[in-house]
Amino acid sequence: MARVSARAARAPRPRAQRTLVQKLGAIVLGFEAVGALLAGLVIFGLDALPAGVPSWWGIVAGVVVAIALIGVAGSITRPWAIPAGWALQGVIALGGIFEPAIVFVVLIFGGMWAYATIGGARIDRQRPAGPPAEPHTESE
Repeated sequence: MARVSARAARAPRPRAQRTLVQKLGAIVLGFEAVGALLAGLVIFGLDALPAGVPSWWGIVAGVVVAIALIGVAGSITRPWAIPAGWALQGVIALGGIFEPAIVFVVLIFGGMWAYATIGGARIDRQRPAGPPAEPHTESE
C-alpha cells in the first residue's frame, strides 16, 4: 500500500510547452485529413482513375492519406513531423492528376500548412523564451 500512495503523492510531470508551429500544424493536418478522405470519395464517385484500375482504390487512397495525416498530426512534436507534413502535401497534390479540382483544395490547405510552419516559426522566434510570468485569464 505504501508504494501506491507514494506514486499518488508524486505530482505529474508538466507537459512541455508546444510551439505555435506544433499547435497550428496539428490543427491544419487534422482538418486536411477530412479533406483527403473526401477527395478519395470524389475520385471514387467520378471514376477518375485510369482504365483498368478499380474506382474503389480512390477510397483506399483517401483513407490511407487521412490516417497518415492524423498520425503526423499526433506526432507533431517529433523532429520528423514537419518534413513528413510537407511530403504529405506533395502526395495530396498528386491527386490533382486524377481530378483537377483537388488542386484547389491543395492550394488552400498547402497555404495554411505553409503559414503554420513558416509563419508560426517566425512568430515563435519573436516570443520570449520560457513560460509566461503570470497566466492571464478572462475572469481577472
